[in-house]
Amino acid sequence: MKVVGITTQQEVYVGSKDKNFRINEFLIIEDPHQGDLMGEVVEAKTYNKYIPLSIHGDLADSSVIESLKAIGYNIEEDTIYIAKITLLNEALYPIETGSDVRPPAFHEVKDLMVQSDADEGLVLGVIKNTDQMAGDMDEQYKNLLYTFEEGKLLDQKDIPYIFNIRDMHQYPHIGVFGGSGSGKSFGLRVILEELMKLNIPTIVLDPHFEMDFSETESYMDKGKINMYKDRFKCMQVGFHIGVRFEDLSTQDIKNLLDASGKLTDSMSNVVDILFKRKDSYNSFLNRLNMLVEAQEEGSLDRINARIAGAASDLEREGWQKRKEIYLNYDNICPYSSVRGIIWRLHRLNNEGIFSKDIRPIEEGLHMGKLIVIQGSTRILQVFSTYLLNNLYGKRRGYKDAQYKHTAAEYFPPFIIVMDEAHNFAPKGYDSPSKSILKEISQEGRKYGSFLILATQRPTLLDETITAQLNTKFIFRTVRASDIQTIKEETDITEEESRRLPYLRTGDVFISQASIGRTIFSRIRAAITTSPHTENPFDELKSRVEEDEGKFLELIEDKLPINGDDLINVIKEIEEDTGITYSFEFFKEKLDYLVDKGYIQKEKTPFFDVYK
Repeated sequence: MKVVGITTQQEVYVGSKDKNFRINEFLIIEDPHQGDLMGEVVEAKTYNKYIPLSIHGDLADSSVIESLKAIGYNIEEDTIYIAKITLLNEALYPIETGSDVRPPAFHEVKDLMVQSDADEGLVLGVIKNTDQMAGDMDEQYKNLLYTFEEGKLLDQKDIPYIFNIRDMHQYPHIGVFGGSGSGKSFGLRVILEELMKLNIPTIVLDPHFEMDFSETESYMDKGKINMYKDRFKCMQVGFHIGVRFEDLSTQDIKNLLDASGKLTDSMSNVVDILFKRKDSYNSFLNRLNMLVEAQEEGSLDRINARIAGAASDLEREGWQKRKEIYLNYDNICPYSSVRGIIWRLHRLNNEGIFSKDIRPIEEGLHMGKLIVIQGSTRILQVFSTYLLNNLYGKRRGYKDAQYKHTAAEYFPPFIIVMDEAHNFAPKGYDSPSKSILKEISQEGRKYGSFLILATQRPTLLDETITAQLNTKFIFRTVRASDIQTIKEETDITEEESRRLPYLRTGDVFISQASIGRTIFSRIRAAITTSPHTENPFDELKSRVEEDEGKFLELIEDKLPINGDDLINVIKEIEEDTGITYSFEFFKEKLDYLVDKGYIQKEKTPFFDVYK
């Protein structure tokens, strides 16, 4: 392999008679004056004179062909392999044409490729096209993982990609981008498995109910079954966790109500005036209801009439309280705004938001567990606003107390993981959770709070937050606007951006600020599986077969069935099993079994007989 053509300090062309080049392959150029220089193949093509396609002005200029002739390549007969190489670090001078090129040994790329030991970092996959260097790498980096390709589990052949989690202190936050079916959720699952392995406290907001780690992939070693069962907990908002109303501040209340339905300035003012610190849900709601009931009377005279006409002391006392609230707040709390607050409170309460608290989450984080919080997107928007403000406040309070040398209860550093992150921090308009996410993205590094945000549409994610994502995992992306956003926010090259729509599922470009360049990788095979992996058409087929079998069992001891006796058979089945069929549906089921060949239908002059 030789350097050919006109060179620069950044790019060179390399020619070879017998080695075909691979994209993202690493090679060392042995420049006689500047020493060994590392480069990466960014473009690879072949050239043969007898194939009528000119490469002039496309891949290389005429100097490349002339250089190949000069160093002894028979371009009249041979197929020539040509690669365009970009140097990892700019050279002082243009590369010497004719310099030898060779594959690197592992020790020459170790510092470049491996950022952490396997037991201290996240083993996420392999660096593609590094198999020629993997043969002599240290034993600790071999046999760490499997990849899943073409429906098969494959042994590790390349150098592993190990993400140094400690680098997040200087280069915080991770973005995971990719379209539907690109492997984005699969990659996110692998990241979470690795976080559990290191017992790093993690909160996952899961709107799709898929981040469950109790089921092991069928292709995995049986010894790995339930290896994460004690390292994560799934909790549903309103069932296992919620908001303790007595702990809420006025701003917390407004955030929750705003997520339930947009608050007007007038409604916000009602909360400021009527909510008292340490209010319970019932005491706050009662105050609102009493004001509304008094306002519905319409005047002070009518309220006095209700007091005078009270049938009991209890009723009289109640209307006295309503009158007091009416006199204090009627002029500054409009009826429609108070009704709006009551409606939003009822909506939140009906969803179970106020029935629990967040103590189980705090306990799980203290134990280094991964806490999966499940619920609809809207419920998670409501709940995460309160949760993240609360947890981030505790972590920040602890670190500030350390700085001031005052006592404070310990709260661990933690990572926040969100799928469909553009719903929680959208670009162009405000959402309740957006402000706390922006604050964590900009200041969380100092306090040990980090974000991992996954989305199919990076263009829709708030730009301030996107700019703070120092590491980005970029899976297959098709939309031009998303590719443009990725090009603006990463150091991905023009050639790599053109490849984005065609990446295989599980292949990923990793743009990592701590390394200063983009790595082409493949995510390892996940150990666990999502509960939603069954093909819906397989599910439909198996369900139909199951229903056929159950119906056949019900009628088997009743065959033969005469067509004029269907009503009596239906009644017998209802008495025996409690299952009710209509006449038309029962007959259709029998005809369906006939079509399938399970039973036969014989026509008689009077009725059909099923047997």
